[in-house]
Amino acid sequence: MSFHNITVAGGGVLGSQIAFQAAYTGFHVKIWLRSQASIGRCQPKLDRLYKIYLGILEEMKHNPAAYARGLSKKQNLSEAEIEELKGRVEKAYRSIELTTSYEEAAKDADLVIEAIAENIEEKEAFYTELAKYLPERTVIATNSSTLLPSSFAQFTGRPDKFLALHFANNIYRSNTAEVMGHAGTKQVYYDQVVEFAEQINMIPLKVLKEQPGYILNSMLVPFLTAAEGLLANGVGDFETIDKTWKLGTGAPYGPFQILDIVGLTTAYNIVIMHPAAKDPTSTQGKIAAILKEKIDAGKTGVNAGEGFYQY
Repeated sequence: MSFHNITVAGGGVLGSQIAFQAAYTGFHVKIWLRSQASIGRCQPKLDRLYKIYLGILEEMKHNPAAYARGLSKKQNLSEAEIEELKGRVEKAYRSIELTTSYEEAAKDADLVIEAIAENIEEKEAFYTELAKYLPERTVIATNSSTLLPSSFAQFTGRPDKFLALHFANNIYRSNTAEVMGHAGTKQVYYDQVVEFAEQINMIPLKVLKEQPGYILNSMLVPFLTAAEGLLANGVGDFETIDKTWKLGTGAPYGPFQILDIVGLTTAYNIVIMHPAAKDPTSTQGKIAAILKEKIDAGKTGVNAGEGFYQY
């Protein structure tokens, strides 16, 4: 292995998944969180993933269709093999460490995966502080959905060891990992991150040049924004918009179901980056207002039990 000790910064929807998946596949994992309150919000996500992984593996004993690519590279597992994987879930759940200390998070880290809010000022502040404690060898990857690594590479203190590693949601099933460097990323570290993605049962997707939104979100964000605009401008309610998309395309999820999975806080952070969002009469301003109302009510998506839909 190129890496052994992994630190994930942020315990949100994807941060918790990345950490659990890395621990499940045998890595020593810490999650850095901003505060004790953040720890309180992260732990239920890990509890939920623990149940999801065990539930999938148990179902795989009698239902081959339950197979999730992130849980095993091999299909048609024997019951003994499934039990062995369930043991890995138990070990991962017990072993993940949560900390609010930069020093503890950085100690012995081979790879840091940053998965904090889509806010460039917060990311800059995090990297600037973390750089004081990191070993020289440590590679850093951002899971940013929309921001370019070159935008804040300088704040890491090691731009040559910095790149993007972007995961899709529900990584135990949608096991993609987009790997995107910037002009200053050295190939050796890019290759190490590709290798790491393979080791945690992801399929590395090599992005050949910097692109806001990588490949996946370059397609997904405009789709979700279009749906949000239809709602904000009163063209249709969210259930009708979802129904239209699913019936018209055969897709399993509508855009507002996807937004609940992604998390409404992430969607809000994306829309407020648009200059027009400051105008409450603009489409972007209306979208931001709808999302903020839900966030303020604690309805942030699937992990909260309610977003646009109840869970």
